Amino acid sequence: MGYGVVRPTLGGLTSKVIMVGLTFFLASEALELVENVGAVNDVSGKARLFLVLPVAFLDAFFILWIFTSLNATLSKLQVKRMTVKLDIYRKFTNALAVAVVLSVFWICYELYFKANDVYNERWQNAWIIPAFWQVLSFSLLCIICILWAPSQNSMRYAYSEELGEEFEKDETNMTQIKPYLSTPDEDETRALKGSDGEFDNDMEEDKTE
Repeated sequence: MGYGVVRPTLGGLTSKVIMVGLTFFLASEALELVENVGAVNDVSGKARLFLVLPVAFLDAFFILWIFTSLNATLSKLQVKRMTVKLDIYRKFTNALAVAVVLSVFWICYELYFKANDVYNERWQNAWIIPAFWQVLSFSLLCIICILWAPSQNSMRYAYSEELGEEFEKDETNMTQIKPYLSTPDEDETRALKGSDGEFDNDMEEDKTE
């Protein structure tokens, strides 16, 4: 039921997301090629800075965009009093904030490490720097999987659009909603009851006459 609780499209943001994502991909790939292909001093410091700045600015833009959107989502959920979703998104926001703080500290350590190892003499310990980013990304993925894990309430959220305001008012009552389908026997019983009722009414009218 995961598809039922997400939007199928991004609407007017689709073109912007594709454009910014493609720009970030090209900038990051260019930086990775310069850092990992060729000798150490093939590229000057100014050229390397020219490649680092776009990636840094785009990273900052993504972080600002994410937290702005999360803030709007939290405000919307708070107004609608959807306490369960509000708690989930607050935990997710806190996890992202911790990840950002750790990233800033690690960037500072990375700059210190590279400043003291100009000629790559400590190459045996250099693997720690990229490994941290992989561990951080995997940790965020695990947090997302835990917060939005499938549960008995997944179907309830899938039917939220059909329920409308009643679903939002009953947000705190986490009961699973199941569609009710009548069986052929029940339909036949109802039909018989209806026909018996009409027959009884006809008999009463005849007695009255």
